Amino acid sequence: MAFTHSKIFLACALTSTIFLSACSKSDDEKKAGTLTASAPATGEASNLSERNAQHRLIQTLTEHFKTAGITAKIESVQPTEVPNLFWVSVEGMPAIYATADGKYIIQGDVIRLGTKQLVNVSEPLQAASNKALLAQLKPEDLIIYKAKGKTKHVIYVFTDVSCPYCHKLHEHLDEINAKGIEVRYIAWPRGEEFIPAMENVWCSKDRQAAFNKAIAGEHVDSAICKNPVSDQYQLGVKMGVNGTPAIYNAEGLYLGGYLTPDELSNRLNN
Repeated sequence: MAFTHSKIFLACALTSTIFLSACSKSDDEKKAGTLTASAPATGEASNLSERNAQHRLIQTLTEHFKTAGITAKIESVQPTEVPNLFWVSVEGMPAIYATADGKYIIQGDVIRLGTKQLVNVSEPLQAASNKALLAQLKPEDLIIYKAKGKTKHVIYVFTDVSCPYCHKLHEHLDEINAKGIEVRYIAWPRGEEFIPAMENVWCSKDRQAAFNKAIAGEHVDSAICKNPVSDQYQLGVKMGVNGTPAIYNAEGLYLGGYLTPDELSNRLNN
């Protein structure tokens, strides 16, 4: 398979970022328009000066990327609530922040202070992007465990059969389903050495049964087929996944890594 696990993040061009999660790889918001590289923004960002400023930012960032040997394409630029700070969507990679002059880019979270609860500025922006990406998934490419009774919530879980926390989450799957939560698993092998195991599952005639065995540490027969494992991994990279399990609701909001059934239900209901 032609996807290089260690070279996919923009961090490979911006090498200093470190990602942490449960099972890591290999072990009132301000509204604004979005400007893409090919179309003008609308709404609050529709006036000419704002459109021109954002277009210049795209051009400046593109030039700086080229100078630095970064081949990534900028998909869109969106103002944030922070003055002179923009949310930049990059093709095939996690979104980043950029200053208005295009001289600095930032990976990570920007937190708003001033209230008892800390607010992640990027959360609604990332969630909106995630929701659109998740909506493009085909049910037949996922492993779906239906809710028992009425479906109250749907969650998407990036998973790896080698991940202990994924195993722990799966042990509580019946309890999660009993709470009216449908679980949709997405393949996200944490390293190249785990790709074959995930492909064996996704290529099995009974994918759910194969996953149940693999996540429990049991042998699954080798199988080869055209499968979505690589594409789903790339999707996770685009959404900023850095470990498994990574749980999202249907609105694209990141809920966390491993959660107990009660914790998961509380987050979904709140």
